[in-house]
Amino acid sequence: MIEVNDLVFEYPGTRALNGVSFRIDPGSITALVGPNGAGKTTLLRCMAALEVPMYGQVRIDGENIHEDPRACHRKLGYLSDFFGLYDELTVRQCLLHAAASRGILADEQVRVTEQAAARLGIADRLEMKAGALSRGLRQRLAIAQAVVHEPQILLLDEPASGLDPEARHSLAELFLVLRDQGMTLVVSSHILSELDEYSTDMLVLREGRILSHDPIEQEAAASTVCLKLSLTAPFSGLQALLSGLIGVSVVEGDEESAVLSFSGDAAARHRLLKSLLDQGLPVCAFAEQQRNMQSAYLESVRRQDSQEGVL
Repeated sequence: MIEVNDLVFEYPGTRALNGVSFRIDPGSITALVGPNGAGKTTLLRCMAALEVPMYGQVRIDGENIHEDPRACHRKLGYLSDFFGLYDELTVRQCLLHAAASRGILADEQVRVTEQAAARLGIADRLEMKAGALSRGLRQRLAIAQAVVHEPQILLLDEPASGLDPEARHSLAELFLVLRDQGMTLVVSSHILSELDEYSTDMLVLREGRILSHDPIEQEAAASTVCLKLSLTAPFSGLQALLSGLIGVSVVEGDEESAVLSFSGDAAARHRLLKSLLDQGLPVCAFAEQQRNMQSAYLESVRRQDSQEGVL
């Protein structure tokens, strides 16, 4: 569906993307994560054919999008992190304008407008002015504009920014509905707990390079588990002790607790706990916790830092 090959992009004095390559399968929701300045927005804009890279290619269904960006725009929708709406227009007028600007034929514009409004749950707001909508409904209208031409792919840059928890949950449910209707989504966000609700894959970007690109469902089904260890009192050298154990990778922690990535079955976990007690650790809690994107992301970053330290 989407192929990015050796993408390089530079701003004056800064290389924002440095040899980025990956593939996104149809019907997936890929979480694009990374720190500020990692290159997420630049990558999305290159994928949307809004920026031209110095080197490399982006292909959709095998076609180079920068050779024919107009054809690409018919296949995808894009919502930037900062978007504008025509506040004096009604929701219906905003969507009709978006449909016309995307080349939808006049006799089809009413149908696609009403379909987009229904998809986004704003069909009952069609006669309201955009300026009178709540923050969450404005977000839905912006997404409706991005999908009014029924694209195969939807690129979203920080779509939940500024939304309250209820609106974020509603947006997560919406993304699942869009995926079930046949769309492929790429969502950039700093809110990893929110991405947990709907993402199928996680692509980690750091300093313009791909750190990891893994299917989340596959990680959840693997033999590796996430364990939370808590002590009754600080134990000096806890991190060093844990890091030296076979099958253990420390995701995060301090002298009183740690989150571990552990490869092994229930019997191996029993042996691990016994070993910790035998070494004098005052353990008060040792339990499996659900592996989430936060721990997977931190583990990817720590693994990369460790590899760079070795080099």
